[in-house]
Amino acid sequence: MNNNNTYYVDTNEFTNPKNYEVNSYTYVPNNTVKISSSRFPVPTKGTDGAAAYDIQANLHHEGFLIVEPEETKVIPTGITLELPSHLMALLLPRSGLATKHGITLANAVGLIDPDYRGEVKVAIKNTGKEPFAIKDGDRIAQMLIMGFISPEFVSVKQVFNTARGSGGFGSTGV
Repeated sequence: MNNNNTYYVDTNEFTNPKNYEVNSYTYVPNNTVKISSSRFPVPTKGTDGAAAYDIQANLHHEGFLIVEPEETKVIPTGITLELPSHLMALLLPRSGLATKHGITLANAVGLIDPDYRGEVKVAIKNTGKEPFAIKDGDRIAQMLIMGFISPEFVSVKQVFNTARGSGGFGSTGV
């Protein structure tokens, strides 16, 4: 069975590359995300090939708000998620808002953990030179749903060295 929801996990030890015995299994996770929305329909993608879902501002009481240059405002979305324990949601800026108006996310990327059950809110920052109006229903961010693992950490005296070693920023070229 090979589809987009199937993961093959190899349990070989990476420390012994000459061990060619393969112990693997197939894991098919539950990829259903439950969503509760106070006003808007389930988030949609701009195109069938898009990876992320558009997130809208839920400002129905105010109708709109202004984000001044260098100001940060937290925008409600009216949605609450119930993510399976192996999925997280990342909130990302919309490229058009960033390039045309300097509107980005204050925290660069917002992380929604699977155990969070509060309203999803977006911290918008205006890095532009002009005030920016956000109206009720405007698409203000995009949400990418991704899997993650929570590995067990094992304490060791040292880690094995590589050709790169401790070469950090810029060590592989510009």
